[in-house]
Amino acid sequence: MFRGKAVASALVAVMLMLVMTHAQQSDAPVRGRPLGTAALVGGTLLDVERRALLQNSVVLIKNGRIERVGAEDSLPVPPNYARISTEGMTVLPGLWDMHTHLQYSAHADLNHWNRAYLHDMPTVIMPAIASQLLLAGVTSARDPMAPTDAILSVKRRIAAGEIPGPTMYVSGALLEHQAPAGFESFRWSVAGAADARARVNQLADKGVDLIKLLCVPEMTLDEAAAVVDQAHARRLKVAAHGRTDAEVRKCLTAGVDDFQHLSPQAIFPDDIISSIKARVARAPLLWTPTVGELYNYDRMRTNAEILDDPAWERGLSREMIDDVRMSMAAFRRTLPSRPPLDRAVLKAKFNQLRDLGVPVLVGTDSGSPGHFHPQSVWLELDAWVNELGVDPMTAIRAATILPAEVMGVERENGSLAAGKYADVIAVHGDPLQHVNILRDPVVVIKHGIQYK
Repeated sequence: MFRGKAVASALVAVMLMLVMTHAQQSDAPVRGRPLGTAALVGGTLLDVERRALLQNSVVLIKNGRIERVGAEDSLPVPPNYARISTEGMTVLPGLWDMHTHLQYSAHADLNHWNRAYLHDMPTVIMPAIASQLLLAGVTSARDPMAPTDAILSVKRRIAAGEIPGPTMYVSGALLEHQAPAGFESFRWSVAGAADARARVNQLADKGVDLIKLLCVPEMTLDEAAAVVDQAHARRLKVAAHGRTDAEVRKCLTAGVDDFQHLSPQAIFPDDIISSIKARVARAPLLWTPTVGELYNYDRMRTNAEILDDPAWERGLSREMIDDVRMSMAAFRRTLPSRPPLDRAVLKAKFNQLRDLGVPVLVGTDSGSPGHFHPQSVWLELDAWVNELGVDPMTAIRAATILPAEVMGVERENGSLAAGKYADVIAVHGDPLQHVNILRDPVVVIKHGIQYK
């Protein structure tokens, strides 16, 4: 009897220790360590520009940038450089998420979340999500809808080093024909072509990096075309939803640059295929399909443990965490009743885009119900490789160098080369063999500051 009580007491003690450790990890602020001069030594470097590997690599970092890249036998480490061993690891550029939402934390009822926490977004939620992304190895990200002033403030604070997070590229409010009441801070109505141009100018004057457009049925083609024309006049690309064929048709005609999302209901019909062919022949067209969340939901039917990863709690208040957890309980109950994902249709549709020569980008729609930020990029890459048949190097390029080129910052970012920012991650093992090891980077460095 005594032995049983002792074992029980020991188990309780262990459980309390785990709970305390979890709380400490969730509540601990994210702090970076400026490296100054440092060298990453010994790992295999993934060269996304040349689609090659460099074994026994050396990456010299100085004042936030990459100074030189080479191999141990030809690039000696200067004596005053701090050595960081990457033996047994793959070293690669920091990842990009080309479709994330800092205002959300995967609550199942986004309308409730917006009503309850709109005022907390710039002070608590967005900084928390930014730090979660960074610790997951995402050093650059694009947010295509958020309260305009709030997201621009967070972007500036990250750039100034006041709070940790990825380098952000943001749209602020999205533009649509009639915004729902109560959400005017991040969804702006347009009434006619002249108003559409004025709204674009207003966002451009505030300093956004792209324009987000909803080509829903209520929006006229004149309004959509005016948004695109004015955005291009202000040297801004336009992203738009591509969930329905009607949206794709209207936005293609309007000249949108980058479609978001990919519906699994049906493959593209012949008229859209012809329109995409014509468009690609005369001007670039991009697609950010955000398919990882679809496979994630489908797998959660049988195993929803991924929702209990404590990483998504970091930086959020206890009230917010409890609110999300309550919503997730309801979310789990609804999953078995959802129609199963048609994997064959989604793969065929994804391959339609690739066959047409449309570059696809890694974006996740993280923050949407049940799709938490710390897991989203590796889930997207895993879906591309293991569900859609994309070779791992191509998938990783779509999360590194290709987004940098799309955003016009390839001279500063997207690969590990001399002169670029030291945005570097390292993972145990080889992501070209097992891409999902990217879920847990051992080393995370952004602009020469080490966060993991």
